[in-house]
Amino acid sequence: MKGRWFGFLFALLLAMGWSLAQTPVRGGTLQIGVEASPSGLDPHVATAFASFIVTGQIYEGLTEIDERLRPRPALAESWTVSQDGLTYTFKIRAGVTFHDGKPLTASDVAFSINRVRDPKTGSPIASRVNLVKEVRATSPTQLVVELSQPFAPMLVELASIAVMSEDYVKAGNDMQRKPMGTGPFAFKEWVPDTYILLERHPRYWRQGRPYLDALRYNIVPDAATRQVGLASGTYHFLPNIDPSLAVTLRNTPNVKLITAQDLAYSLIGMNTTRKPFDNPKVREALNYALNRSQIVQAVYFGNGTPAGPLGLRSWASPTSAFPCYNTNPAKARELLAQAGYPNGVDFGMIVIGSNKTVVDAAQVVQQQLAQAGFRARVEVLEQGKFIQEWRNSNFDTFASINSGNADPDGYLFRTFSTGGSTNVFKFSNPTIDRLLNQGRTTVNEDARRPIYARLQVELACQGPIAHLVYGTLFSAARENVQGFKPIPTRSLIYLRDTWLAR
Repeated sequence: MKGRWFGFLFALLLAMGWSLAQTPVRGGTLQIGVEASPSGLDPHVATAFASFIVTGQIYEGLTEIDERLRPRPALAESWTVSQDGLTYTFKIRAGVTFHDGKPLTASDVAFSINRVRDPKTGSPIASRVNLVKEVRATSPTQLVVELSQPFAPMLVELASIAVMSEDYVKAGNDMQRKPMGTGPFAFKEWVPDTYILLERHPRYWRQGRPYLDALRYNIVPDAATRQVGLASGTYHFLPNIDPSLAVTLRNTPNVKLITAQDLAYSLIGMNTTRKPFDNPKVREALNYALNRSQIVQAVYFGNGTPAGPLGLRSWASPTSAFPCYNTNPAKARELLAQAGYPNGVDFGMIVIGSNKTVVDAAQVVQQQLAQAGFRARVEVLEQGKFIQEWRNSNFDTFASINSGNADPDGYLFRTFSTGGSTNVFKFSNPTIDRLLNQGRTTVNEDARRPIYARLQVELACQGPIAHLVYGTLFSAARENVQGFKPIPTRSLIYLRDTWLAR
């Protein structure tokens, strides 16, 4: 009798949806709602999150970053490092094919790294591999990378280099519009400002993955429309949503919030070749004028923390180490007077309009700065126009959101070194350059920590960025979306493990 009752209860639980915890179900299209259309899908030149959430499913690197922010094997099955730290020898994983069926070879990997290194490419991640002296394929399955100096974050940085097919690129294919890689999903179709469709890669090397047949990225700029779409079941998944939408969705039936600590941060960037921001005292004054705790409450609904240069990661210094984080409009006015601006300053601020959190933060910042004599003319731009102006350093200041990195070098070097690939601020400081080079070429982690502690102090108050807030990373999904795990880097690599319960 007891056994019959247990069997009945088990059948009832299955009928009520308890199958969600069972074996993954294959098939189905994951309907994803995203706020912006990518400006392009070439991962070697892209700068926007709108691009990376798509290209991250199409391409892979030699390594990948896990949820603990550690590198692990991906297209490289294994590797060895010479005793002097200058030579990395990678064994390329067997059985990997591109979406067109061509087998992956070490030559494709060498081509991809060199494409990023090539100044003609104009890659924003070129600084991450500028210590690479030579890359060569010694066999179809072996790659050798020679460095000019030891490079502590080498394995972390290789995760950001998407591997492309050498033949496909050299055949003249438009990598911005027709990407092709080895990832779990292959590019199928892009209807501008409407949707992007990716289909399952049937020969994907991770056995049994992906579970889904397809990913459809529905481009829906209006947050209210995405909210209604998720609540109704039109969309299954909203990745990396802003805090206000997360608050709205928190108690929605059949919807769950998925959270992680975000490595990305909001910021105000300053052009150090334009007055008044060519003067470090003015940059310091702007920091004193900010009330980051107020921004956390007003814009992030308390789901964030004031942002130092390295946020909450293990490398970070406490924000108490930065005097300018003590909000003091009077001190800001005093510094402006010392810099030759006793009557305050007028300047422009361009804002990336595709991110509601940034737009809201810019409005709060504008009000805070006004109390200290900073009169900002705020101009909200659509994403493509903003990126163009940002790339060309055509701004006095800008408000945006920037990605972090698993290793401090991956963010700090390209951003603050003289000539760095994302140093759109035209910032140059010999002391900073020396410390940045020390940090990346010192292999011992304990020895690197004091270098980055000093860098943070040097950059926090007089650097070209006023870091605002590191938020909580929110994604929202229907209850039947299973298997997805968030990563602080905002990567969606675990869509390969995601499935839809029936």
